[in-house]
Amino acid sequence: MSLSTGQSVRDLIQQKKSKKSGLQIVEKLVPKVLFVTAFISILTTIGILLTLTTETVTFFTRVSIVDFLTDTEWYPFYENDASYGIMALISGTLLITFIAMLVALPIGLASAIFLSEYASDQVRRIVKPILEVLAGIPTIVYGFFALTFVTPLLQKMIPDLGFFNALSPGIVVGIMIIPMVASLSEDAMSSVPNSMREGALALGATKFEVAIKVVLPAAISGIVASFVLAISRAIGETMIVTLAGGATPKLTFDPTESIQTMTAYIVQVSSGDAGYGTTIYYSIYAVGTTLFMFTLIMNMLAQYISRRFREEY
Repeated sequence: MSLSTGQSVRDLIQQKKSKKSGLQIVEKLVPKVLFVTAFISILTTIGILLTLTTETVTFFTRVSIVDFLTDTEWYPFYENDASYGIMALISGTLLITFIAMLVALPIGLASAIFLSEYASDQVRRIVKPILEVLAGIPTIVYGFFALTFVTPLLQKMIPDLGFFNALSPGIVVGIMIIPMVASLSEDAMSSVPNSMREGALALGATKFEVAIKVVLPAAISGIVASFVLAISRAIGETMIVTLAGGATPKLTFDPTESIQTMTAYIVQVSSGDAGYGTTIYYSIYAVGTTLFMFTLIMNMLAQYISRRFREEY
């Protein structure tokens, strides 16, 4: 009996050792697997940057960088008198972004204030998922929505509005990014301690005054960061502006005119309008690099604002 007991004890010890050795192997493998996945992400980023840089340098061996940055006309498909002035595409991109911000920022911030300060838990659980459904709609659906619904609706109010214009896609891009502004701003406002709200209410402030004068300043870093990220998303939008904005690159800030953004031009050339190795082909990389610099600056600005004005409780 004692022998069998001794054997069972040894078996238990051996089993524990084998389990421990298996856990040790897993503990050693997991950091290596995570490192490989992180390294793949870094390599992908480096590959994208190298591709953009190489092809952009090739483009600037054929087109003056000064003309690219200062010329106001963009006519790359002219055989004898081609013009590559990026300002025409930048103005269209900024016009769409500006209109989108006029729509998204006030509506998104107002939605965040309602969800954070006024809505009950039950209402919040219902409204917030419905609001975030907008973020899951494909952008090409938004594009057809702008083209077939919003534009005809605007033409009834603005008779001279063309079928392709900047106003319609700008409004729809703003609708698309409302969930980003609302969700991120609501998260920032919800992180403000209730003690600050209760203290302001005890001093006689109304609920609206608490939201505007206490909660908003306390959550300003997260709110501004959501604004900057939303602007970055609007700058990089493709399908909505491609379908509803037109393909007329011009330096204008009239929202009723047809325009072309940087992303829309990349789609136009990538769809087969230019052969490999031509100047037009390399121009999409120069435009892509410009777009990359815009979004990089916006993301860095969002990170700086978040770190600079962050409140810790």
